Amino acid sequence: MSQPSDTSTDLKRAAEAAAPRESFLSSPHSLSPEEKLSGDMLVLTTGLMVLASVLWLSVYWSMGQQFSVSISLAFQALSAGTIAFYLKTRKLQLFAMIQLGLILFTPFAMQWSIGNFVTASGVSLWGLMAPVGAVTVLGTRQSIPWFFAWLFMTVMAGVFDFLLSDMPVRMNMQTVAVFFVLNFAAISLMIYALLWYFASEKQKLRAQVDLQHEQLRVEKERSERLLLNVLPHSIAERLKHGESNIAQGHADVTVMFADIVGFTKMTEELSPVETVKILNDVFSMFDEIADRYGVEKIKTIGDAYMAAAGIESGAQVHYADAVANMALEMLQRVHAYRERSGENIELRIGIGTGPVVAGVIGKKKFIYDMWGDTVNVASRMAADAFTGSIQVDLTTYRRLHTRFKFDAPHEVEIKGKGRMQVHHLLERQ
Repeated sequence: MSQPSDTSTDLKRAAEAAAPRESFLSSPHSLSPEEKLSGDMLVLTTGLMVLASVLWLSVYWSMGQQFSVSISLAFQALSAGTIAFYLKTRKLQLFAMIQLGLILFTPFAMQWSIGNFVTASGVSLWGLMAPVGAVTVLGTRQSIPWFFAWLFMTVMAGVFDFLLSDMPVRMNMQTVAVFFVLNFAAISLMIYALLWYFASEKQKLRAQVDLQHEQLRVEKERSERLLLNVLPHSIAERLKHGESNIAQGHADVTVMFADIVGFTKMTEELSPVETVKILNDVFSMFDEIADRYGVEKIKTIGDAYMAAAGIESGAQVHYADAVANMALEMLQRVHAYRERSGENIELRIGIGTGPVVAGVIGKKKFIYDMWGDTVNVASRMAADAFTGSIQVDLTTYRRLHTRFKFDAPHEVEIKGKGRMQVHHLLERQ
């Protein structure tokens, strides 16, 4: 078990681990799911642009535009190189900067090599894929410079077209119109395909994140249940909020010890498996009874069982009654278990009421424990009780005598306390 003070930190770290990371500055070969999706998006965008450049190459080759053909070939070669670089190093940020730059500037270079916006059939519109790709790969904020870069290049292209408007048109206008349609259709198809793929993969990532969050929620609930099996609810809450030195003084608590009579001798005749099974059966019954009466199990010590009531804020007023009812039912259930299993199991129970100090101790395998005179008295009540009896101190008797039956008072010698008046709890009135 981890240190108490680290519980809330561990939960926070688990939540951070389950959430998708947004940073792109990751080490090679360790991309997060979102980064991997971004890289796949850019590879897909590049692949589609390379296919489009094959169309440009074939068309411009047939038209004798050798310089435009060389630009298309250079784009294909550089794109293949950047993809190979990314697949080997997984350096997404550098890959994105280089490839988006190629996607942005190549269409404008091809347009200027042919003539103007009209004669090039609007090929510069392909540069719009750079800011579109930046949105899906780098995010909205990082895409803004790419959009303004494309806008600047478009304005400059328009200025150049205006200044060079007197140059003769070297291409048939029907051919120009056809390629305008092809360019617009291809760009529209590519943008739709990228956005569709991006949305589809985002949904898959969201489903994975939702699954991780659900698993985290289940694990958190499981951890809290385990914590509540060890600690009272109020102490568990303080521990989860980072408190390390947890101690409380309680002015009035009813403490009970239940001891299995002669169990140490029994273990000499039983196998380890049988010994543990008997203890588990008996203490599990006690846990069930404690839950029903609202009594807090404190711990088990060998074959002894310790419980208390009145330690939680807002606890029931008659918490001494709850402990008394629990003790009576424990004797009944152990008797039934003895009849059913044939095991010679007998109990003796001691109850004391008064002030205690309680808190969490230890850094590993920590426990919630109690100290004080009341705890010692309850322990001695159990140790000095008759087999099958419930022995209580005078304070507990005074709390219960109007609602429970007791035998006549008698005095016993209690170590460290001297002679004390005690009673045996018999039954409810």
